Amino acid sequence: MATSSPSEEQLSPNVQSSRPEINTTFKITAASSEHELPSTWQREYNTAVSAGLSSLVSTFVGFPFDSIKTRMQAYRFQSVLDCVMVTKKTEGINGFFRGVGAPMISVTIVRTLSFSIYAQCRATYTDALNRLLGEGYVVDPTGPVLITAEQKATPGPNLLRALPVYFMSGFTAGGFIALFSCPFEFTKLSTQIELLMARATHAALLDSSHAAPKYEPKGTLESFKDIIRKRGILGLYSGFRYHFARDALGTSLYFSVYESSKQLFSMYNPNGGPPGPLVIAISGGLCGIFSWAVLFPLDTMKSIVQRDILTRPPGTPIKKRPFQLFNPRMYRGLGVSIARTGLVNMTFFSIYEQLYKKL
Repeated sequence: MATSSPSEEQLSPNVQSSRPEINTTFKITAASSEHELPSTWQREYNTAVSAGLSSLVSTFVGFPFDSIKTRMQAYRFQSVLDCVMVTKKTEGINGFFRGVGAPMISVTIVRTLSFSIYAQCRATYTDALNRLLGEGYVVDPTGPVLITAEQKATPGPNLLRALPVYFMSGFTAGGFIALFSCPFEFTKLSTQIELLMARATHAALLDSSHAAPKYEPKGTLESFKDIIRKRGILGLYSGFRYHFARDALGTSLYFSVYESSKQLFSMYNPNGGPPGPLVIAISGGLCGIFSWAVLFPLDTMKSIVQRDILTRPPGTPIKKRPFQLFNPRMYRGLGVSIARTGLVNMTFFSIYEQLYKKL
């Protein structure tokens, strides 16, 4: 949020004495309307609007990578290039964007909710921890707080004390949004692999055939209705436990790495000042890459289980699959997924931070 700089009389003496050392957001004690910090409502509005608009752009940019990743997880291809060539040959360019409608809606809503819930939880958990362990034990650098000279001189310990707050806030946000996002993700996966399922059924195999029979894709909305018609409303939550674990843990790591990277870059910035566009982009790329690299086997397991459900009639028992962490199959599509999440999150946070400041 862009505001003019507060005057000397409006800052705490402790802050004045050590201002050049590290950038932070200061609490303003005077009641001047020109220098007032944005209200809680204004910050929540800025967060929601910025996250929503940024998600629309970044989701569309990264969707072809996500489509290739899902296909490689659910079916067997020789390589990323083989998957790209087969998709292009059998489905055309539209094949890479098949199912984009569901995530354009769901990811935008999920990101908006996720960032709003995370910001609320971060403030709540910070206050709770400070009440328990003493005022000022944890300082949220993004909030309207008063930084003491001691905390400014030793920002590292404060970051370590804040990490549990970031992690638990992310876990709460991720767990909550999983309830909303699971039906959309299951629909997206169904749409992305419906032609592969049709070819596999035709060939009596669970692996893709390069000679595809003629098949008219249903599309996102028809896939959504077809799942409800065949499996009921709860069918949209097929594989939910894997989805919940991935989203809750993934969001925890996501926000923890982003917040930490941004602060670490600022701590060691010799020029001081807020994080610049390059720092924002790098921090966004790192948080996406790290969280996906750690949780990729769990995401693969989710895709395989949901594929098993989709390829069998409703009510048919699904074979239990052991979670094989060190099985190379669990890492199919990891490279393209890393490229996708790095690009998507660099794009997202670069747009998000700029929009938030302008709002």
